Amino acid sequence: MRRDGSSFETWLLLGPALLVLAAITLYPLVRTLWTSFTDAQLGGGPASFVGLDNYLFALKDPGFRAALLRTLYFTLLSVGLEALIGVGTALLLQERFPGRTFVRVLVILPWAVPNIVNALMWRLILNPEFGSFNALLLQTGIIGQYRSWLGDPAIALSMVAIVDAWKNFPLVAFIVLAALQSVPTDLYEAARLDGAGPMARFLNVTLPHILPSLLVILALRAIEAFRVFDIVYVMTRGGPADATKTVSFLVYQQYFSFLDAGTGAAYAVVIALLSSILILAHLRAMRREGSH
Repeated sequence: MRRDGSSFETWLLLGPALLVLAAITLYPLVRTLWTSFTDAQLGGGPASFVGLDNYLFALKDPGFRAALLRTLYFTLLSVGLEALIGVGTALLLQERFPGRTFVRVLVILPWAVPNIVNALMWRLILNPEFGSFNALLLQTGIIGQYRSWLGDPAIALSMVAIVDAWKNFPLVAFIVLAALQSVPTDLYEAARLDGAGPMARFLNVTLPHILPSLLVILALRAIEAFRVFDIVYVMTRGGPADATKTVSFLVYQQYFSFLDAGTGAAYAVVIALLSSILILAHLRAMRREGSH
């Protein structure tokens, strides 16, 4: 920016956007931070300052620690499946075969479905009485009777993570597919001449080229998966027996079920701090990608 008034013009043009950003982001953040230091009740009377009591309660709360562990498990399982399925799908879509364009359109459809619609659809598919998933497994002889996939505390969270992975793996697949387009074909020819098999070509040629893009998209997906709420709310409401209660659902419950705004705000701030760690990991991955 030059010293001829362009700096003033720049801030003048950015001013409306910055005001809107402050109104919808900065103010709620500051308000939540302040509420976390009080004993505020949703719809209650005036709040009193309690210092770090809410944070100390959150750190000592076994329910919060359990929800945090569930959220970490959900994130690792969902993002891990997305990485495996996404990379495999990208490698298949990279090959030339009749109808490849049509298949690419089909692959992107799960990602295009809204989250709520996706959750409702899978809730019906996994229904223990008339769900098509049970019918398919029963007809193929994999199971002997219908099973309540979302009613079993041992597998409910895993099923929700699988549904989340099904919804988002196309995004990983197409990011990796775009990265595959930049791999020089002569590297594969040279690897074949050296006697490298398919796995060796993938590890020594393909993986180094797609890894920067893969790390970036997986970091983004990890941030999003860690904040999961909508799919849990629609499919299980945090049940059965709190088996799918993630930290975001815990915050919602603390606010709107228990009306404890102070503790709920403290939970939200802790989640924001943990999400910031994932954001820093994402920024490092982007910096690494830019340095290559």
